[in-house]
Order: sequence, then C-alpha cells, then structure tokens
Amino acid sequence: MAATYTFDVFSSLDGFGSVNGGDWGGYWGKQGPELLDRRLELYDADQRMVFGANTYRLFAQMLAKSTEGSDVRDPWVARMRELPATVMSSTLNGPADWPDATVDSGDAVEVVARLKRQSDVPLRSHGSLSMNRALMAAGLVDVLQVTLFPVITGRTGDAPIFEGAADFDLELVASRTLDGHIQELLYRPSLHG
Repeated sequence: MAATYTFDVFSSLDGFGSVNGGDWGGYWGKQGPELLDRRLELYDADQRMVFGANTYRLFAQMLAKSTEGSDVRDPWVARMRELPATVMSSTLNGPADWPDATVDSGDAVEVVARLKRQSDVPLRSHGSLSMNRALMAAGLVDVLQVTLFPVITGRTGDAPIFEGAADFDLELVASRTLDGHIQELLYRPSLHG
C-alpha cells in the first residue's frame, strides 16, 4: 500500500502563501489556540516531511535565528523539525541543523513516487510551492490541505500558491473552522480534463 502524500499550505484568501512587507506578522496575525493545537495534532503523528530546497533553507534559517517564544518556535514547528525529512536539492551538500534529514538530488516526481511506494509512514510537505505544483500535476498529491486565513494581501502578498499550476478539480473531503475565523480545508485533487 502506498503512503499518502499531503501538500499542506497556509494561504491568504487571495491565494498568497506569505507576505513581502507590511506589518502582518506570522500567521497574518490571526492565530489562536485552536489553530496552534490543531497544527501540533497534525504534526504529532509519525510522518516524513518532504521539502524543496528553498523552503528547507527558509525553515532552517528561521529556526536558526529564532529564540524560544517566537512564532517559529510554536510546538508544532518544533515537532516538524524533529520529524525525518527528505530535502529535494541539487545544490545542497547536506542539511544543516536538521536532526534527521537527507538530501536527494533526483527529480522530485521520481523521488516522491519512490517514497510513496517505500514509506511506512505518511508523507507531508509544508510549503515548497513549485515542487508541490509539479507533484500535483504528476498525480502524487493525495491530499491538498489549505489553511485559509481571513486576509487579503493584495499589496503585500508574496508566493502565489498556484501560479503556473495545471487545472485541477478538488473534492472536499473535510473542513473545520479554527478560532472562529480560520478555515482548514482538505481536498482530493485531480487533474481537470
């Protein structure tokens, strides 16, 4: 049986994964205890993380610079860092400051297809937008998990999540509201047409 692969992404209502400028702060300043508890619940299970090189570098840099109590040291982020990880990169020599990470320089589609066949635990990727768009197009993403924050970042939005992606039909398989205003939406994606 193949391991499931979840593409887990945070999004503004207008489809951006982060901001460039402004005074939003982490989670666009909208986090609450339900969101943080839910994230820890999701990352508490055994699983393997899969990152593209840019996302890995960003996480490694944020975690190296952060101090206890900052938003990147939330318990779910600390737990994510403890999980085994595969980093897709042809330029990294080896992951720095990640306890159980390996670098694979192969094609992400081929590597994830192999991981899905061989892994005894589910696979999850948080971020890694271009890599995950390619994995969706190849039919390797089983669950698209979008945590939708109630903001529009028209002027400061950065990293359009689905820019350049193929067309997909999405089957809603689960949803929940966190902290009264954040939506967690789980979809089963399939290529359209």
